[in-house]
Formats: sequence, structure tokens, C-alpha cells
Amino acid sequence: MRGDYQQLVDEISAALGAPATLEDRDFGLIAFGAHEGDDDLVMDPVRTRSILQRRSTAAVRAWFEAFGIARATTALRIPPDPAAGVFKGRICLPVRHRGIVHGYVWLLDDGHLTDLELGGGGTPPDPRIEQAMESAAGIGALLAAEARAGAELGDLLRALLLSRSGERSSAAAALRDGLRSAPDAPLVVVAVTPWDVPEADQAPLPNLPGLLAACTLPAANASANGSTHGAEAPRPAPSPAPSAPAARRTTPAPPPRATADAPSLAALVRLRSPSSLAAAHTVAEHLLRSPRAGGGLAPSGADSRTLPVAAGLGTPVRELAGLPTTWHEALAAARAARAEPRLGPVAEWAAIGSYRLLTGLPSAEPDSTVRPLLAPAHSELARTAEVFLDCAGQAGRAAQALGIHRQTLYYRLGRVEKLTGLDLDEGGDRLLLHMALKTARL
Repeated sequence: MRGDYQQLVDEISAALGAPATLEDRDFGLIAFGAHEGDDDLVMDPVRTRSILQRRSTAAVRAWFEAFGIARATTALRIPPDPAAGVFKGRICLPVRHRGIVHGYVWLLDDGHLTDLELGGGGTPPDPRIEQAMESAAGIGALLAAEARAGAELGDLLRALLLSRSGERSSAAAALRDGLRSAPDAPLVVVAVTPWDVPEADQAPLPNLPGLLAACTLPAANASANGSTHGAEAPRPAPSPAPSAPAARRTTPAPPPRATADAPSLAALVRLRSPSSLAAAHTVAEHLLRSPRAGGGLAPSGADSRTLPVAAGLGTPVRELAGLPTTWHEALAAARAARAEPRLGPVAEWAAIGSYRLLTGLPSAEPDSTVRPLLAPAHSELARTAEVFLDCAGQAGRAAQALGIHRQTLYYRLGRVEKLTGLDLDEGGDRLLLHMALKTARL
């Protein structure tokens, strides 16, 4: 099917005598026509970046969308703007099918298309534009068909990931039939959280090696179903931790309730071998660059150092029936990476350490002993306590990490003990405090 896109893009380039680029509605590159001119300026920075990185930046996307391309039903002319890296004007052909925009064809205009009539306002378009729009309609039909096929596979994947133990075999068989063959290689699930889910969402999968299917899971199902229906899995499913004020964040942490309140994306990836997660990392890094990654959340109270979005990878499995377990692991790893940015932005289940336990704990209010420390007024004390415990109680290391004098550290730890009633010379009290501080940021 990708060859069909290239052929249609080449037809548009030939009809209008201009380099053409096809992008999906999220500005991911699908195909581009050859540029045979000698004028290097035709390859302006925006087009070059789109081709080399296979995606435009969020700023570029916003700039072009400001011209109304998402609502357009006919060709649009976009003026040049050197300050934005757009050295040449463009003609945008919206790629639609049955009223839904699936992407855009971009034609660089070096001046020879300036007088081309695009149509509108009762004026008929130039025949070449009509021909190009027919090709764009053909592209729209292909993209719509690809989106429908991807949505069907996504539905089968979602059904398996959320299936009860008694339904797992039939759900796995349905997904195997949808894939048209039993995967002959290890599989792993990539989780991206949070993920924005527009209404009437149907978009084709990115053309990435190993990516077989993807689906979104609502917040409630992404966590609660795992703990209720996945009890037979060897590792507990993650549950969202309680909300907490952003001001008491102890180290770079996600916005309050972001993971709990937003959907997540699950992507099924085929690996070359169980020991190599390279394909899954490639998929995760690509998805993190999507404008949908982050769920559109921008809480005013979020720590500026936080990871607004992260990805997690589960343990590779051979059988489709094992995917719910690797999904829960992947989601747990993504939550851990958001809470502990040093683990991310892409974290593997095997590498998140104590968070393998913490992400499996049931949702609950913070321990009453520690709760006073989590108040916004004591955020600096909470951070001090966590860094001290992260440093295994070594005062010198903790003071250096915090950039404070050792006496200042001792003073703050004394206040922590007074506020909580805990004795930081006791292992059990240290464990309670450390777990409470970590869990509160999940």
C-alpha cells in the first residue's frame, strides 16, 4: 500500500511540476516526490526536516494549521515565512475521505505556481489542480482503508489486553486471526501515557518496523481491569496512586493525577529476538514525538522538570495470551519513568527496580504518619528526605546532591522527624517514609 501512496504523490508532482510531500494528519511523513531542481532553497528547512526526521515539529504543525488546513475541502495557498523556516510558498491539498481529513499533500511553489487558479468563490480550479485533487482523493481512500484495518486490529488487541482469564484464549485466537498468522517471533507491548484520543479517532499506524497493532485504553481499564482480571499474571497490574498537590513534589514528577485521568496507548511490536528490544525502543521514541503523546495535558501546577509523557516496555513473550502481562508491565514502566525521569523517557520493566513493586500497590491515601510531610508547605522537606533516603542515608552524598551544607541537611531531617514522628535511625521508619514518598509521585 505504501507503494500506492508513492505512485499517487509522483502523479501529483508530475501534474504540477513541483516537489510534493504527503503527510498524515499528525504531520508524519508518508511519501515524498523527488526534487530535481538545482535551487537548494526549494529544500527549505521545514521540508528537509520533515523528510529526514519523518515528522514535522509541533511548532510547524501549529503554524500551518493556523491557515485552516484541517477544515479545508479545496486547495489552499500558504505564503512563505522565512522566519518560520518556510522559504518557499506552498499549495496544500487536503486529503479527505467521506468528509474526514486523513492527511495533506504539500507542493513547494518556487514561483511558477503563483498564477495557478485553485478554485473557490465560484471560480473553477485549474485542470491541473482538479487532477491533483483527484489523486489526493485516491490517497484519502487508501488512508481511510488503512485506518479501518488498523482500528480492527486495535479492537482485537484491546479485547485481549482487557480480557478476563476465562476469555483469554478466545481473545488471543481472534487477534491471531486478525494478524492473519501466528507471530513467529517474540512480542512485546509498548505503553505510552498519557495519550490524547480525539473524537472519531481513526488513523493508520505509523510505518515502523515490527509495529503490528495499537489501541488506546481508557484510564479506568488501563489500570483497574488489570488488577481485577489479571490476577493470574505473575506480577500485579499497576494501579494509579492517589492525587497529591504538585507543590510537594520531591524530585521531577508528573502532574497530579495525569496518569490516572488520561488514556494510554498500547502498541504491539514484533522483535527480532527476546534479548533485543531495539524495535520496541524505536516505536516508543516515534510515538513519544506524536502530537497526541502527553494527552494534551498541561496542568498549571506541574513541576517544570517533570516528564509530561513517557513510554514503557514490558517483558517479551512468545504467546499472544501473555500480552496482558507484558501490557501491565509496560504501563508500570511508563508510570515509573514519569515519576522518576532518570528512568525515561523510555523505561523497560526490568530496569525500574523498586517501582516494580510500587506500581503494583493498590490505590490508597498516603500513610497518616507521612501525610503532613506531603503538604505543599513542606515540599522542600519532602525532597530533602527522599534524596537522603535515595543516598542510602549517607549525609555527605545527600548534602552534595541537594547543594546544601551538611548541618542544613541535619536540621531539615530533624524537622522531618518532628513532623512525622518517625525515627530516621530506624530501618522500618526509613522504609515507610521512602515508599510513601515514591508512591505519592506515581
